[in-house]
Amino acid sequence: MEPRIVSLQPRLLGEVSGHDGAADEWNMKMEPLSLEEFREVVEQAPSMMWRSDTTAAGDSVNECWLAFTGRTSEEEAGNGWGEGVHPEDLPRCLAIYQTAFDRREVFEMEYRLRRFDDVYRWVFDRGVPFTSATGEFAGYIGSCIDVTERVEAREALRKAQEAEVKRLQQLLPICAHCKSVRDDQGYWTELEAYLQEHADMKFTHGLCPNCIKELYPKIHVKGRSGPKGEW
Repeated sequence: MEPRIVSLQPRLLGEVSGHDGAADEWNMKMEPLSLEEFREVVEQAPSMMWRSDTTAAGDSVNECWLAFTGRTSEEEAGNGWGEGVHPEDLPRCLAIYQTAFDRREVFEMEYRLRRFDDVYRWVFDRGVPFTSATGEFAGYIGSCIDVTERVEAREALRKAQEAEVKRLQQLLPICAHCKSVRDDQGYWTELEAYLQEHADMKFTHGLCPNCIKELYPKIHVKGRSGPKGEW
């Protein structure tokens, strides 16, 4: 049973203005494509196109698809197209496809497809159900475009955002005067207590030479009393 070919009859109505400002209206009507003409359009389309039958098995791909994968129509037929899908993506793709197929719904998905040079490229795949000349469900037809650059840019942005969040999380709000620290709940805690809780540290207490000099000026202490490098 031949698939139903949608009649392409757009009416183009517009104005064409000359240098003198006059406007002319014109109509152009495109004749419906024959089945053979439609097949030629599909075969020579600049995007990868595929078709499946009523059993969900692939039964046709166009020249662009074959040029991308470097495989033959026979190799891609049935479930052969799945051999080129990245193993990590294949279960998800099959689930999306089969669910949409059972419901006769349009579907969209992204997955990695192996190119002729064995490099996996991200593709965006959109499939729609189509009907026969008698209006019966005849399978699915779909197209794919290479979106690798878009996916990589999206991933790079995600990683940059995660890195920025991590950097901000590592900032420790500390009072410039008393050196208290604000925790995640907004409470202020002494630096010593905060570090002991979050860094698993234990402390011994004493006085540095500078503090001894300030608090007990009559006590003479040998050792570092100034900035690093000074004694």
